Amino acid sequence: MRFGKTLRVSTYAPWKAEYMDYSKLKSMLRENTGDDDDAPWTEDDENRFCDEIFNIQLEKVSQFQAKTASSLQQRADAALEKLRGLAPSDDKAKSDATNSQLEELRAELDTIVNEVKELKKYSSLNYTGFLKIAKKHDRKRGDRYKVRPMMRVSLSQHGLNSEQGYSPLLNKLSLMYYAITQTLDTDNKQQPLDLEYQEEFHNGERYTAHKFWVHPDNLLEVKTAILRHLPALVYSQQSAKEVDGNQDPKITSLYFDNSKFDLYGKKLNRQTDASSVRLRWYGHLNDKPDLMLEQKIIYEDGTSEEKKFSIKDKYTKQYLDGEYKMEKSIQKMERQGQQNGSIDSFKATAEEIQNFIVTNKLEPVMRANYTRTAFQKPADDRVRISIDTDIAFIREDTLDRDRPCRDPAEWHRTDIDNSNMTYPFKNINQSEVSRFPYAVLEIKIKEEEGRKRPRWIDDLIASHLVYATPRFSKFVHGVASLFEDYVNNLPFWLSDLETDIRKDPQQAHEEEEQRRARQAEDAQVVDSLLGTSARRSSYRPAASSPIAKSYLSERAASDARASRVRPADESSEIAGEADDEYDDAEPSGLKRSYGTLSSVFPGFSLSRYARNKRQKEQLPEGVTKPDVWLKNAGPLQIEPKVWLANERTFLKWQHICVLLGSLALGLYTAAGENFVAECMGIVYIAIAVMAGLWGNLMLRRRRAMIVERSGKDFDNMIGPLAVSVALMIALILNFVFAYKNALGRFEAIPTHNETAALFIGELL
Repeated sequence: MRFGKTLRVSTYAPWKAEYMDYSKLKSMLRENTGDDDDAPWTEDDENRFCDEIFNIQLEKVSQFQAKTASSLQQRADAALEKLRGLAPSDDKAKSDATNSQLEELRAELDTIVNEVKELKKYSSLNYTGFLKIAKKHDRKRGDRYKVRPMMRVSLSQHGLNSEQGYSPLLNKLSLMYYAITQTLDTDNKQQPLDLEYQEEFHNGERYTAHKFWVHPDNLLEVKTAILRHLPALVYSQQSAKEVDGNQDPKITSLYFDNSKFDLYGKKLNRQTDASSVRLRWYGHLNDKPDLMLEQKIIYEDGTSEEKKFSIKDKYTKQYLDGEYKMEKSIQKMERQGQQNGSIDSFKATAEEIQNFIVTNKLEPVMRANYTRTAFQKPADDRVRISIDTDIAFIREDTLDRDRPCRDPAEWHRTDIDNSNMTYPFKNINQSEVSRFPYAVLEIKIKEEEGRKRPRWIDDLIASHLVYATPRFSKFVHGVASLFEDYVNNLPFWLSDLETDIRKDPQQAHEEEEQRRARQAEDAQVVDSLLGTSARRSSYRPAASSPIAKSYLSERAASDARASRVRPADESSEIAGEADDEYDDAEPSGLKRSYGTLSSVFPGFSLSRYARNKRQKEQLPEGVTKPDVWLKNAGPLQIEPKVWLANERTFLKWQHICVLLGSLALGLYTAAGENFVAECMGIVYIAIAVMAGLWGNLMLRRRRAMIVERSGKDFDNMIGPLAVSVALMIALILNFVFAYKNALGRFEAIPTHNETAALFIGELL
C-alpha cells in the first residue's frame, strides 16, 4: 500500500486538519513540469518546497503535537488529584470513596489513554510522511540540494515520534489504573505496567529486560562498571556454552518476514500475539556451528515467550519449505532413550514454528551481525548482561526478482557466508548494509519474591553512561533502515539517532532524581488509596551521582558527611554494619584523615572500626553466605592429561623407590657378617620407603587440589631435596666406614720386607 493511501485510511477524524498535507507536497515536487519530464527545477521551486515542508507543514504538526501532549498531561494530573481526594483519611473512611466516582475516573482515564494512542499514531504517521517526502525530493529533485539529512535533524529537534515524551505519562496512567482496579476488584492481583522494561519468560521463570544504547565514548566505562560485579564470559565461536578464553563471538541472526512485512507491522504496533522468527548461529557458517531456530511471541500484557530448537545446516532449506519434519532428530532422541515428554515437546515446537512459517509465507529478509560480550556469574542466572557492538544489518531478501540479494534456491547469502565476510562488510553493495552507530546494552534480571534489585544496577541505569530505549528491537530497526520504501510506519527511536545521546553527568543525575521523586509522589497517592505503605520502597534522594564521581572524590565527600552527621559516640554502634550492593546506606562513623594510605586503600587501615568491620562483617537481609566458592561452582571439567600427569609423577617416584630398594636389599644380602654393610643396607631401605611414601602423599594431595580447583602451585621441593640429601649422606657415611674398615684390615697384616710395605702403602 502506498503511503498516501495509508495516511488517508489511518487519519483520526477529529484531527484531520492537523495532519501534514502529503498530497500538496507531492504536487509541489511535480510543479512546473507539466507533461515535460525534463522541465527544470529552479531555485524558486526549491525555496517554495522547503518553505512549505519546514516552515508550514512541520511547524503545524509539531505545534499540534506539543499542545495536545500538554493538554493530556494536565488532564492526567487533574485525574491524579481526584484520585488523591478519594483516598481515605482519619476523618473519612475508605467506604466514602464510592464505586461510582471511581468508575467515572476510570472512564476519564480511558478517554485519556485513547487520545494518547491516537497522538502516538499521529506522530508516527507524520514522522514517516516527512521522511518519505524528503526522500522523494532527493531522488527526483535532489541534484543540487538534499533535504533528507536536514529533515531528520529537524524531526529530532521537534521531538516528533519520540518515546521519551510518552513514557512518563503512560506510567502515571498505568499506576492510576492499578489503584482503581485494586479498589473496585480486590481479586485482581495484576501489577501496574511499567513501560521502562519488558517482561520475558524463559523455562517458566520471569525476567525483566532493560535495553539501552551506549555511545562508543562511554563503552569502556560501562564495561568496567559491570566487571566490578560480574565476570565476563567469553565464548568460543564453535559453541556458545564453552568458555575457552577466545575473543567475543560474532553472532548472526537471520530474521524472517513476508513480502508485506506483516510481522514487522504487528511488532511495531504492539499488536496482540505479535511474533518474530529468526535463525541464529555463532561464528562463521562454514565452521558448521549449531543453528538455533527461534520464535518470540509478545502477548497483549507486554510479556514475551520464546520457542526454539536446534537444526542442522543441511536440513534448513527443506524445513523452511515444509518438506522436512525433523524426523531424524526425533529418531535420534528416541535412540538416546530420552523421555517421551521431551520428545513430544520438541516435536510440537518444531511443528508449530514450521506451520507458522509456511502459513505466513515467511522467508529470510534481513540478517543482523554483531559481536556480543556477556557478563554473568557461573551457575547464577539472576543477573545477565550483554553488550552488542559492531552491529550491522544486511538485506537478505528476494523482493526484486531481477536483482535478488539472496539466491532464491538458498536460505542464506552464500556470498557472505562462503567468504567468511565480517564487519564492516565492505565487499558487498553498501546500499544493502546499514551499520548501527551505538552499542546495545541489555540487562535481564530474574524476578524473585522478596528480592531487591542490586543497587549497582540501579546506579548504572540512572547514570549518564546509558540511553534508555526500552522498546528497541534489532528486527524492527533493521527492517526500518533497509526497507523504508516497503513499509509505511517507522519506529520512534529513529529520530534519536540524529541526536547526541551523551549526557552531562550532573544533568543526568538531576533528571533522574526528579523522575524518581515524581514516581514516588504518584506511588504515594496510590498507596494512600489502597491503604498500603510497603508496596513500594520509599524514595530517598541521593547526595551525588555514584557513577559520575571518582572513587577518591566520593570517599572524601562520604567522610565529610559522616564527620558532620554522626556523633563520636556512635562509632562503636556501626562497627558491625556492612556496605553491600543491595543496601542504600554507607556506614561511616569514624573521622578519618583523608589523603592517607588507609583512606585510599581501606584494607590497610588499622583503626578499631576497620578491624571490627573486617572481623564482624554482616550480610544484608536476604543474602546468605555461599556454601562453595565461586570458582568451585558448576560441573567439574578437567582434561584427562591433568590426571595422567599426576599419575606419571607418582610412577617416577615409585621407580626411584624400587631402584633404591633393590640396591638396599642387594647390599644387605651380600653383607654377611659385616655390621657396617648391614646398617647401610637398612639406611637405603629407609630412604626407598621414604621416597615411596612421599610419592603416594603427593599423588593424593595433588588429586585433592585438582578436584578443589585450587590456585596453589602444584610443585613441592621438600621431597626431592630430602631424598637427595639423605642419599648423599648415606653414600658419604658408606665411604667413610668402608675406608676405615679397609684401613684396619691392612694394618693387621704383618709386613716381611720393605717391598711389601711400600705396596700396602700405595694401596692405602
